[in-house]
Amino acid sequence: MELRHLRYFAVLAEELHFGRAAERLHMAQPPLSQRIRDLERELGVRLFDRARPRIQLTEAGALLLEHTRPVLAGVETAREAMRRLRPGEAGVLRVGVPPDTHPPVLRTLNELFSRRVPDVLVDLHELTTDEQLLRLREGELDAGVVRHPCDLVGLESGPKARRDLGVVLRTDHPCARDGGPVRLRELSGASLVIFPRAMAPQLYDHILLTCRDSGFLPGAIRHARNPHFVHGLVLAGRGVHLNEAPTAPLTDGLTWRPLDGTDLAWLTSVVWVPARHNATIAAFAEAVDEGLTETGHLPAGGRRTEPATDRPG
Repeated sequence: MELRHLRYFAVLAEELHFGRAAERLHMAQPPLSQRIRDLERELGVRLFDRARPRIQLTEAGALLLEHTRPVLAGVETAREAMRRLRPGEAGVLRVGVPPDTHPPVLRTLNELFSRRVPDVLVDLHELTTDEQLLRLREGELDAGVVRHPCDLVGLESGPKARRDLGVVLRTDHPCARDGGPVRLRELSGASLVIFPRAMAPQLYDHILLTCRDSGFLPGAIRHARNPHFVHGLVLAGRGVHLNEAPTAPLTDGLTWRPLDGTDLAWLTSVVWVPARHNATIAAFAEAVDEGLTETGHLPAGGRRTEPATDRPG
C-alpha cells in the first residue's frame, strides 16, 4: 500500500466525484480510477459504491478513511518539521562567529546578508572554533565562521580568507622602537599571551610549532581570550601577543608591528554540514567572504604587506 494511493483515496472520499478529485490531485480521471481499483484489489474490499448516481463510501471505505486521515496528518507534520530544520526556512539562520571577530566584520556581513536574503534573520552566537564544529555536527548551528586549521571531518568549507598576523608589544619593547617589521626569533624568551588551546587545538598547535621553527621559544605561555585582558597582560609586561592589525587605536603604551619572514595568519572560512547546505547558507558564505574582504582580508593564496607603523584604523 503506497502513501500516494491513500492520498488519492482520501481526496476522492472527500469529493465523492472522480472529476473533482482528479482536478484537486492535478491528474487525469482515468489514472485516478485505476489507482483506486488497485487499492481495492490490494485490500480485497470495495471502498466506493459506484452503482448510485453519486458515488458513496462503503462501510469498508468509511473505516479506511478513519485510519487514513491520522496517517496523512502525521506525514504532513513530519514534512513541516523537516522544513523547519532546513537552514533559513523558519526565517532564522543560526551561525557561530569567533569571540574576537572585529565589529566592522560583523556589521558588514550582516548588512550584506540582509540585502541578499531580507526575510531571514542571522542569529549570531559567539563561539570558539571547536564549539562551532561540535554544534554544527549536533544540528544546533546552520553555519559557522571558523579559523583554520581545524577538524573538518563530515563538514564542508567555503573559500578561506587570509589576514596576516603581527605582534602586539609594549611601546618600550626593543622590537617596537625602530618601527619596522619583527622577526619571530627576535621575540625569543618573551612570554607569549595566546588563546586557550581548547578554543582551537589544531590552530594553537600550528602557531606554537611555527614559533618554534622560526626561533621563537617563549619563556612562558599565558592564556587569555578576552581582548582587554590580553592587552592588559601585554601592557603589564607579562608577554607579547600575536594577532592581526587592530581596527581601532590600541591602548596607550601598546603598539602593533607586522611580522617578517613567517606565514602566520588567520585563515577564516564558513563551514556547514553538506546535507544541510542550501541557498541561504550559500548567501551567508558570500556575505562573510565579501565582509572579510572589505575589512582587509585576502584570498588564502594572497598576502598583504602591512606598513611598519601603528594601525589605528
